[in-house]
Amino acid sequence: MASGADWSPVASVAALHQRAEWLGQLRRFFHDRGVIEVDTPVLAAAGVTDPQVECLQESATGRWLQPSPEYAMKRLLAAGVGDCYQITPAFRAGEQGRWHNPEFTLLEWYRVGFSADALMDEIEQLAACMLGAGETTRLTYQSAFVTADLPDPLTASRSRLAAVAATLPAARPMPAALSRRDLLDWLFSQVVAPQLPARCFITHYPADQAVLARLDPADPRVAERFELFVEGVEVANGFHELTDAAAQRDRFETDQAARRSAGQTVMAIDERLLAAMETGLPDCAGVAMGLDRLFAIAMGADSLAGVMAFPWTRA
Repeated sequence: MASGADWSPVASVAALHQRAEWLGQLRRFFHDRGVIEVDTPVLAAAGVTDPQVECLQESATGRWLQPSPEYAMKRLLAAGVGDCYQITPAFRAGEQGRWHNPEFTLLEWYRVGFSADALMDEIEQLAACMLGAGETTRLTYQSAFVTADLPDPLTASRSRLAAVAATLPAARPMPAALSRRDLLDWLFSQVVAPQLPARCFITHYPADQAVLARLDPADPRVAERFELFVEGVEVANGFHELTDAAAQRDRFETDQAARRSAGQTVMAIDERLLAAMETGLPDCAGVAMGLDRLFAIAMGADSLAGVMAFPWTRA
């Protein structure tokens, strides 16, 4: 049973007022650009197949708390809604710590006809509302590894990556028997991210990390996916969106096989999303931005708790 000051918010009243001011600025930002605000369900029949994401299930209905509004928003795009954004609670199981909370606030938006580069330009403008003006560097995933004196992530074998990882000091131990993709993730988090410029987009992720992004037609080894890092913390993940329903089904089935092999819950494919894509998802780019992280960094807080009224420990 809670006692003492456990009832009170963790973030200061001043921080909560600043958060509210920023949320107002974000809505004005999109209003001024003709991007409409939408709402989609927090509970839905399908979760996500991505092995890197664990969804929370609501026991009474068996429905899944959404880790992102992406699937539902793409259904709206296929219906002709056009440029749209959403500020919503999102949920992920097993993610709690300095920069993680099982429930968090996500800003997601889609721009019809935008390339990845055009969307990154807009993200820079939006982030400046909270961070102030500043240069944002753009590095490919490959160049970021090479700059950090690591093997080329597009060509190095798993054994080569494992041998290098085994020689490195790290903030957290390297788990045993990592896949090649997991080794790249570990090396990125432990070596690459801490060396990034203060504001940096990482672009052109390896094709096996494409998620829902299309592959680069000029180099199918990489995807038109990017992430924004601020002070080494990932705050946004964006795609030039894949619009091919058959290719997306193949990726979902590959995810399911990976989850089955790893002993994870095998998540059902969202057939409504694929049906919408078959009807016709317009050429578009989209991004999900973790607002709690961005607000915390902008306020100089050392964790999400500095900008959340009631983080997991007091929810």
